[in-house]
Amino acid sequence: MMHAVSLQAHFDGQQILLDEPFELESDTKLIVTVLSKQKKMDEEREGWLLLSRKGLEKAYDNEEVEYTLDMIKRANPDYDKRS
Repeated sequence: MMHAVSLQAHFDGQQILLDEPFELESDTKLIVTVLSKQKKMDEEREGWLLLSRKGLEKAYDNEEVEYTLDMIKRANPDYDKRS
């Protein structure tokens, strides 16, 4: 019995081709997952990044005060200091 294996492959317009050699017996059952093209994923990611940036722009003004440690009135004892 063969264990499940994930393999990289692509469709050349006529057939599905494995990207690396792998020995398959005749009538081996396969599950094929179709992934969207990278360009589509990059466009979607860009959209989310733009939405995130716009949210931050609304939250912080260009003239926002730069807060320094000496402006803190009461330190948070649970804050994990990072250098």
